[in-house]
Amino acid sequence: MRVHFIAIGGSAMHNLAIALSLKGYEVSGSDDEIFSPAKERLEKYSLLPKSIGWNPERITSDLDAVILGMHAKEDNPELIRAKELNLKIYSYPEFLYEMSKDKIRIVIGGSHGKTTTTAMILHAMKANGIETDYMVGAVLEGFEVMVKITSDARYMVLEGDEYLTSTLDRRPKFHLYKPNIGVITGIAWDHINVFPTFENYCEQFQIFADKTEPNGTLIYCSEDKNVKLIAEHSRQDIKKEPYGILPYKTDNGNTYIIYKEKAYPIQVFGKHNILNLHAALLVCKSIGIKEEDFLTSMQSFKGAGKRLELVKKNNTVSIFKDFAHSPSKLKATTEAVKEWFPKRKLIACMELHTYSSLSENFLKQYNGTMDKADIPMVYYNHHALELKRLPEIKKEDVYKAFGSKELRVYTDKDKMLEDIRKTEMKDVCILMMSSGNFDGLDFNEFADTLI
Repeated sequence: MRVHFIAIGGSAMHNLAIALSLKGYEVSGSDDEIFSPAKERLEKYSLLPKSIGWNPERITSDLDAVILGMHAKEDNPELIRAKELNLKIYSYPEFLYEMSKDKIRIVIGGSHGKTTTTAMILHAMKANGIETDYMVGAVLEGFEVMVKITSDARYMVLEGDEYLTSTLDRRPKFHLYKPNIGVITGIAWDHINVFPTFENYCEQFQIFADKTEPNGTLIYCSEDKNVKLIAEHSRQDIKKEPYGILPYKTDNGNTYIIYKEKAYPIQVFGKHNILNLHAALLVCKSIGIKEEDFLTSMQSFKGAGKRLELVKKNNTVSIFKDFAHSPSKLKATTEAVKEWFPKRKLIACMELHTYSSLSENFLKQYNGTMDKADIPMVYYNHHALELKRLPEIKKEDVYKAFGSKELRVYTDKDKMLEDIRKTEMKDVCILMMSSGNFDGLDFNEFADTLI
């Protein structure tokens, strides 16, 4: 089967391209920009385009399918050519559904926690010998790629992103997956360029819940009032399983889950991760994994890439990076580090990088989110505003929005890093949070300058 990817350099797209190549498909692709790590990974599998840019001559009538990435616009010359040839055009979520429509689909949705919950489920399934196909939005230890598609696996585990499908399909991605087992981890307004009101944003999760297959299961966080409301209003033929915080304890920097009077040590920490773990437990239980076997497998789970990922540490300093960018993620991650290291000074740095976070009207949602940090820092780049065609944000607007007297605001990355380096590196935690990378910051190299 011959498949061409328009915008092959995307995070999900390049992983799907690799998965199909490993499955034996003949794969080609194009993009107008391909960055690391996609560039190196495509090159490793001989899938990197020979030239950067769009070329309609690559679209030929002998293609079995064209897969369209969100990065490609409606006037893309390759897309126009594919339409002219009347080729079958899929968005990547459409294609994933096509590949999994005869499998049991487990779909994890939510404004936060979905990547870690998906990763926990996959880790437990692998540890307990259950083969599954999957799509997850982070690099996982022990997994070759972020997408796997086979003919034989009974299950397909999908991270359910609520952002739009493609330029041709304005539905949220997770509306296309039709779960047999669905999860909603939590709801906090995001993507305001697409969902202009919180009510409109919540509506997408109600649709997701109602897309559950007949007699399917909806596992939901009962501690989130909006999620609970959605579950209560979902179809009556859906089995509904609420979850909350599992009993746990922390001791000398270690976290233990308490189950049937037995303590299971885990390597992740923070209340939000205990919630994620409970959701994953219920999913795994529903496919036949015993609670004890799940908790035993979680002892070796180190987390998903860039989700409270430890970069470097010594006896008195720990440096973490995290994908946190929305208000709810920022608050949960900051509180988790402070809870785990209550006696250490916490320097928490976040980058305003997404469309929502750089929007003046949305900034107020960040009020109080970094209050647990001893030294909260916020960085943003004027160039990012220009690229997103957003009006300028003043530092005063950021100070006012976060509402912290300790807040430091930077538009010069080097100045921020210099101020961190000036801090005495003793009994300190440093937390770097962004959906970007602080303008190309090498986290390992930076950590080496501190420790």
